[in-house]
Amino acid sequence: MASKLIQLKSKACEASKFVSKHGTTYYKQLLEKNKHYIQEPATVEKCQELSKQLLYTRLASIPGRSESFWKEVDHVKGLWKNRADLKVEDAGIAALFGLECFAWYCAGEIVGRGFTFTGYYP
Repeated sequence: MASKLIQLKSKACEASKFVSKHGTTYYKQLLEKNKHYIQEPATVEKCQELSKQLLYTRLASIPGRSESFWKEVDHVKGLWKNRADLKVEDAGIAALFGLECFAWYCAGEIVGRGFTFTGYYP
């Protein structure tokens, strides 16, 4: 166990050195490649305008998302009515999906508690 920990620590150090050496180059390439998305000058007014555009674009997409949600619900209801026809593979996929949702919930709870397993801070 200790050797695995030492090995993990050395790999983390290597990754850290790689990022510190090549990180700025990657950052500059990324900005150069996507410079057409950058708003110049970056003023407060422009940022507020962009945030409003994002908000109202998201709000405008709610009806479509709601329609998709209800289609999915109807599909699940149909599967539930015909559950005798389900294959083991479909049930396994559904079980794995449920397990993944539960794992993300647990991870969110741990993060929300400040990365503690025992309880919330007072």
